[in-house]
Formats: sequence, C-alpha cells, structure tokens
Amino acid sequence: MSSLRDLMLVGLRDLEAEDPALLGLLEDEYLRQMSTLSLIAASSVAPPSVLLCQGTPTGNVTTEGYPGARYHAGCDVVDRVESLAIERAKTAFSAKYANVQPHSGSSANQIVMCALLKPGDTILGLDLDAGGHLTHGAKASMSGQYFRSVPYGLQADGRIDYDRMRVVARECKPRLIFCGASAYPRAIDFEFFRRVADEVGAFVLADISHIAGLVAAGEHDSPIDHAHFTTTSTYKQLFGPRGGLILMGRDHDRPGPDGQRTLSDLIQRAVFPYFQGTPNLAAIAAKARALAFVACPAFKDLGRRIVTLASALGGSLASRGYRVLTGGTDNHMVLVDVLERGFTGVIAERALEECNIIINKNRIAGDAKPATVTSGIRLGSNNAAFRGMDEAAIDQAVALVDRVLSAVRPRGDRDYELDADLRLSVRRSVAELCSRYPIPGYPLRV
Repeated sequence: MSSLRDLMLVGLRDLEAEDPALLGLLEDEYLRQMSTLSLIAASSVAPPSVLLCQGTPTGNVTTEGYPGARYHAGCDVVDRVESLAIERAKTAFSAKYANVQPHSGSSANQIVMCALLKPGDTILGLDLDAGGHLTHGAKASMSGQYFRSVPYGLQADGRIDYDRMRVVARECKPRLIFCGASAYPRAIDFEFFRRVADEVGAFVLADISHIAGLVAAGEHDSPIDHAHFTTTSTYKQLFGPRGGLILMGRDHDRPGPDGQRTLSDLIQRAVFPYFQGTPNLAAIAAKARALAFVACPAFKDLGRRIVTLASALGGSLASRGYRVLTGGTDNHMVLVDVLERGFTGVIAERALEECNIIINKNRIAGDAKPATVTSGIRLGSNNAAFRGMDEAAIDQAVALVDRVLSAVRPRGDRDYELDADLRLSVRRSVAELCSRYPIPGYPLRV
C-alpha cells in the first residue's frame, strides 16, 4: 500500500533525476541555514514535521469556503484538517474564535480593515519610524492610502507615549486603533489601548506577529480579551509556515458596525468571499502542526529562553559600547543605533552577512536615513533559543558581531571595506558555534 512517506521519497527521487539545478539550490539554502548564525528578529525555524505538512497532497485540493460549507466536493478530510487547526489556534491563545485561512499577517490586517472600514475612515497606528508596521497606516501601504492614517509615537526614552496616544485618539476619533509593532523591544499595554478605544468609540486591532510566541507561552500579556481583533503571522515566532491568523476573545459575538452580523461573522465573510478565495490547505495543515507545538510545555520553556537570551543579547551589546535603544528589551528584540559608531545599518547588515551572521538594518526613532540605508539594526533571539543556545553562547555570538563591526571601514552610507582574513576567521568561528548548537531535527552530513 502506498504511503505518505513513499510519496515524499518519490518526490525527492524525481527532483534529483529531473531538476538537479533546482535541487542544488535548495540544498545550498538548507546548508546556509545550518551554518549561519541567524539573529533575525522577524523569523523562526519550522521543525521538519511542519515543513513536511506543506508538501502534502492537501495542496492538491481546490475549495472555497469553510469546513462543512465548501463550494467544492471532496473536502471531508481537509475540513477535518482545518477544523483541527482552528481548535488548536483557539487553545494556544485562549481565544473564542480563530480564522486560519489568511495567507499572511499583512493580509490578516488588511482583512480586518476592509471588513470594518470605508475608504477615508481614520486609523491610528504606531508611526513606522517609531517601530510600527507598514500595514498600520504607512503611506507606502494600502492602509495609508485607502484610509486616513494618523500616527502616534514614542517618548524621549523610546517607549510608547501612551498619554499622547490618548490625546491624539480623542482629537482624530479613529474607527480603528492598531497596537503592536514591528520594531519595538518593550512590553505593550493592550488594556490601555482598549480603554482609549472605548472612550472614543473605536475598535482595537492587536498585531502580535512579532510576539505571538511569547503571548502563547505566557511571557507577554495577551491582547485576546482586550482587543476586538488579534492578528499574527505564523512564521515569525510560532515556528510555523508562512501564513496568518485572526483571533478573537470576548468580543467575538458582539454586534458589528451594521448591527446585524457579529464581529466574528464579519471576519468570516471578509476572509471569504470578500478578500481571499481558495485557502492554502497545505499551509493550514502546517499551521495545525505548529500550533500543537505551541500548546505543549516545551514551548513555554522555549518562550522563557527567548526572553532570557534577548536580555543577554542586549546586555552584551551594551557592555561593548553599543547604544541599545530603550536600554534593553522585554521581548525577543534588540534595537541598536549603529550610526553613532560611524556607519549605517545597511553597512552593518552587509558586513555581518559576509561573515555568515544575519541581522537586518532598521530605521530608528528620528532616523534621517532612508529605509534602504537606516541608522540602526534589529536583532532577535528566536532562532538562537530554538538552537538551544545559552547566555554564554549569546555572548560569544555578540563578540563575533562586535569583531566584524569594529573592523568595518565605511566609505559613505553604503560602501565599506572589510579585511578578507578577518572575514574568513569569523566565518570559521560562526561555523563552529553553529555546529555546537545545530538546528533541532535538521540532519547535517559531515
């Protein structure tokens, strides 16, 4: 009898025989991930079982709608897969409602906006340069073009200016308030956002894409019963596939703006048929697998390690003279001003990548540099924690970062010089560190 295992082996055999060029590239990427030190804040590592789900025959099923109410036949099994993912999402986040069909965290945000708002309605979100996300009202995004976007910002210490946010909300009377961020290293007071929203008659959307794992692990307060809607991607900190979720708590059965449909009904109709068509059922299967991991005790341990290592990461950078924004972190993320060291974020990003250390350039508050250059960098502890690194290993990683950045000789905003011998030496040290802390479940032939 044929089996899923046999199918996977047939696929690998055919790829080896029929497309060695593509297979070679895929192998190169696999080896790159194994041998490079990823300190990216906006990613995690999908375990092999999650990766496998994305390549299963569930991807062959074309359908639209929801379990038990599809627009195509032959959906009995995938209905059970999606129902399992929904229940696991609700369990992981103590939610009353979950929609697992959004293709990304960005599309989840867009779905909520388009379900609630009309073009020209006012939205209030954290300014992009203060750590907000494109979909929270940035002018480069549809959120800042279809709607009237008003930003709130930070205090001088780099933390959200909650009092000013309340003043701005009272002045502009938004229909929707975003809380959550893309580059903000401190805890977010979701309860305060809800109080302000209730004062001005607004809805709250909590985007927890960056901190969803910490929320599920109990390492960050949950917005589920404070926000009307909670959105997240599933790959940044849930160790899952590319995709998104929309979650709701106590407001799930509250009447929507039309007074007829509940808010959860509104989201159901907004995902399909209004915003999306056929769901990616293979991705939904992978979400179900990842969410099972999120709900287990080992994930709580991982969440604690993420926070501990991020704190160690920030402390180690500060001890070497780097200006760590806000003086530290409450989550997985560390922001650093590198311009004061004499070079830009893009130079830091490229120089470190040459040495097999992966971070990303990032704008910081008051940044005069464009987004393609930036004055800062963003680092995170998700992948290091998953590899099982401890604080001593993080300090070794920061020592390598510092060794590279201290050797950079900038020539303008984008160009620089870096000694070739130093580059090779750091690469060897990175490879040794990664070999001591391999990605769990990822085999590496020596």
